Order: sequence, then C-alpha cells, then structure tokens
Amino acid sequence: MRSRSIGRRPRSAYPVLLLLAPALAAGCAAGTRPTATPTNGWDGPSAVATAGQPAAPTPPPTPGPPSPSPTRTDLRHVFPVRADNVAYHPTHAAYPGTDIFADCGEPVVAVTDGRILEVSRVDRFDKRGLLGPYNGGLSVSLLGDDGVRYYGSHLSAISAGVTAGARVRAGQQLGRVGHTGNANNVCHLHFGISPACRGHDDWWIRRGVIWPARYLDSWRERGNRAPAAEVVAWQRKHGCPKAPTTTSGAG
Repeated sequence: MRSRSIGRRPRSAYPVLLLLAPALAAGCAAGTRPTATPTNGWDGPSAVATAGQPAAPTPPPTPGPPSPSPTRTDLRHVFPVRADNVAYHPTHAAYPGTDIFADCGEPVVAVTDGRILEVSRVDRFDKRGLLGPYNGGLSVSLLGDDGVRYYGSHLSAISAGVTAGARVRAGQQLGRVGHTGNANNVCHLHFGISPACRGHDDWWIRRGVIWPARYLDSWRERGNRAPAAEVVAWQRKHGCPKAPTTTSGAG
C-alpha cells in the first residue's frame, strides 16, 4: 500500500479501528500453547544478537541479570510509526503492550539510538502450531542506549541493513507496518517495552512488561518522556522470568 507521510491532513478513520481493538486483542491472545522456547525462531545468530550485552547467554542462577542502569539520560525518543493517521489504545489483551493502528506500508522507525537485538524476516506463524514465539510475524527488537528494549511486530517488510548487532539512530526506518503473524489481517504495529534480559528468544518478556501509552502520548507530541526508570523498577521487582507466567500469546 502506498505510504502516507507526515504533513497531510489527518483522517478520522481510526476511531473505527479502536472499536475493533477488543476483537484484535482476543485474536492476539487466543489459542496460545507455549511449551518449550525454540532457539531457531529468529534470523541472525544469537551470538551476534547478544554480543556486548551485560547478560551472559547462559542464564545465571539468580532470577536474572542485574537491573539495567541507563548509560545515557539525554536520548531523544520518537514515535515508532512515521505517519499522521495513527491510533492506539492504552491497554492490550492480558499483558502490557500497545497496538498502533496505521495503514499497511507506513514507515516503522527506531524509537531511540541503540543496537538491533533480534530480527525475524520470516513469518512462521501457524495457528495450528506453537504460537508464543511466532505470533509477531516479521519483527524487530532494539536495545536502546537507555538500557530499554523496544519491540515492534506484524511488519510487512524489514529495511535492508537492519540486522542483529547493527547500530541505528532515533527516527531511522526499520521496516513497514503490516499484518503478519496473528494480526488478524488488520494493519497495525504491536509495540512493547521491556528490559533486555536474555536479549533473544524470551518472547514472554520481549512482547512488553510496562504500559507504553503514556510514553507514546509524549513522543507523539514531540515530548521526550523516558521509560528507563519504570523498566528498571519492573526488573528489580520481577527479575527476568525464565518462562511465560500466563498462557496469553505474544504480539
């Protein structure tokens, strides 16, 4: 679908999509049957995806790696979809996250400066199979220089050069809005905020652990509200769970 860039007159199409959010959330969460976490669900070797991270590839005997300490507090944050006609809901299914509704093909961009952790370029979703790790379809996760992991899924395409270990800047295009995975044929971006923890294959954390809406509200208005403190507080309380704590699916 042809991309619509910022600067056009906004349309009022997406209040209708917000009415569909409960049905979409049910589709994202229904039927999940996670058993074992696969190690081959992501393109790019995990050795690259985890290079330079504080956490070792083999989880330590403690609940998780030390709580992240932001290395930079002056980072710029931007809204993850570069379009004027978007809508999102403050809640999402049974776990924190947000579905950002926008036309398929709109640019998805890096929220802040950082390094790519994981990239899935193949849609492995099958409603008859193991759903948890694959619900997101085409997806990208970014470890910001603020110590926070940002995750976007259901993409229709991923930009060239966006690979595990690559450096990106705030506003750099990572891909395009789509409806891969369990998006129920509705164009949107699932957006999650979490600590890096293992940095790969921990879909039950990567999908989101804190509610993103208040940060999205700020970034959409060109503010710079930062989630690092809330992510640090969450990890100090919960550590890094080694398995899903609910049976709801990943976005």
